[in-house]
Amino acid sequence: MTAVDPGFAPAKVNLALHVTGRRLDGYHLLDSLVAFADAGDRVSAVPAAGLTLTLTGPEAAGLAAEPDNLVLRAARAFGAAPGAALTLDKHLPVASGVGGGSADAAAALRVLARLWNRPLPAAEGVLALGADVPVCLAGRTARMAGVGEVLAEAPPLPPVWAVLANPRVTVATPAVFAALGRRDNPPLPALPARWRDAADLAGWLRQARNDLDAPARALCPPVADVLAALAAAPGALLARMSGSGATGFALFADGGTAGTAARALSRAQPGWWVRACRLGP
Repeated sequence: MTAVDPGFAPAKVNLALHVTGRRLDGYHLLDSLVAFADAGDRVSAVPAAGLTLTLTGPEAAGLAAEPDNLVLRAARAFGAAPGAALTLDKHLPVASGVGGGSADAAAALRVLARLWNRPLPAAEGVLALGADVPVCLAGRTARMAGVGEVLAEAPPLPPVWAVLANPRVTVATPAVFAALGRRDNPPLPALPARWRDAADLAGWLRQARNDLDAPARALCPPVADVLAALAAAPGALLARMSGSGATGFALFADGGTAGTAARALSRAQPGWWVRACRLGP
């Protein structure tokens, strides 16, 4: 029995996230610059008679291998298909604003398409798994709009590193959107042709924002503690919340400074999940 190479499911980081409207069906319209980290989960699969999911990894306790798990839902999106024994090696915290579940679903789609020698499900089937799944399936820096289905090329990121931090508190995404004070915010500023370096990227990002920041802080005060700690890290160029929280990120110009900041933050807050990573391809 030949195993498919594990599918990497990288953390998704919303460098900026603007809420620009709301459809009649209740779904919010977004305009977001999305990047991916070299930290994440892994999905693997081998042929099997049925469809099963095994959970491993340091963050596996936060999940259950139930039918509504996004990895299993991704497998069912192929319709009638051969079986597979899937394994999700979980390293990203659950419900944390870095697209862990969506990245896992996207990795499962890639792995199973290769295992079963089938095309990926249609775009509407991918979007039905979650608004972040299309961009996670693309797996590259992109401008994401609509309800997540409209992807446009973004300038490649310059060399840039990040520290991700989560206070081990989950934030319900629907509650954050429900607490929005305004839903018709302006879109992102015009994207440049390129960013010269990490400082240039951070400068451009200061013109943008995360519109979910204020409601997330109101619902989950530890978000403010995370962002304050990240902003105070030596060498931090910018600190912001990703997605609907509670994970925050700080950008750094080099990996050594990011690693030092992550170690210091882990010592100061041993109960938090903290990772240094590189953003980009």
